[in-house]
Amino acid sequence: MNKSDLINEMANALESKKVAEATLESLLDAITQGLKKNGKVTLTGFGTFKVSKRKARTGRNPRTGEAIKIKARKVPQFTPGKNLKTAVA
Repeated sequence: MNKSDLINEMANALESKKVAEATLESLLDAITQGLKKNGKVTLTGFGTFKVSKRKARTGRNPRTGEAIKIKARKVPQFTPGKNLKTAVA
């Protein structure tokens, strides 16, 4: 399922594709802002979005085999909640 499929599913419940799209965009923006500010967003029963830190490391250029330095950075991470795990299993 992609973003437009999700909007269509939401539109069935909300009876408006425009409202569904605005709602989804609002949710995604709120999660993004929450990660920027606090580094963690928890949706009870669904899961937790958080920011984790990756250390700097040495990698390899697959084309040349040359060693390259990869900088440390922050990456988003999602941990599913209990309800989501049981729904999928």
